[in-house]
Amino acid sequence: MPFSHDMVYSLATVVDLINTGAGERDGLAEVGDLEEFVRRREVSGVGVVTRRDLAEVQALREEFHAVFTAPDQPTAVTLLNTLLQRTRITPHLAEHDGHPLHVHYFAPGSSVAEHLAADCGVALAHVLVENERDRLRTCAAPDCSHVFVDESRNRSRVYCDSRTCGNRMHVAAYRARRRDAS
Repeated sequence: MPFSHDMVYSLATVVDLINTGAGERDGLAEVGDLEEFVRRREVSGVGVVTRRDLAEVQALREEFHAVFTAPDQPTAVTLLNTLLQRTRITPHLAEHDGHPLHVHYFAPGSSVAEHLAADCGVALAHVLVENERDRLRTCAAPDCSHVFVDESRNRSRVYCDSRTCGNRMHVAAYRARRRDAS
């Protein structure tokens, strides 16, 4: 399924957000981590980031993770609807920071968590509406819990990153075959 620029960007943002909670160190442990996330993901319209913002975004991250890892479509829909029902959404067209014309869904004056809930939540809603939930995946590497969106035409992607997890798993399989052949 071809996704529009703003949808791809919002999906990449929600993936990046969820993956800050994967691994040994919480990628959103401090306010400075959230400020860096906002800068890196070019989240527009965000003022000063506070400890309250950090706590709200950490909770939002867990809600998005639950949508990604829901056991079925109805559960994912229920979880996402719950999140969206409490989010102020005001669609508006925007052109900023060198990005082409796109749609933002966050309401004016939104907190960073509301901003992410609106833009990323609507992007996930489009994925579910298009019956593409199976594209929301968790890495198949046994030691990785990162999530990703499979944008491949034939829905064949299984690793969060082919250069790290994919390569590591292919090398391990190759070595196992060599060992078995000996």
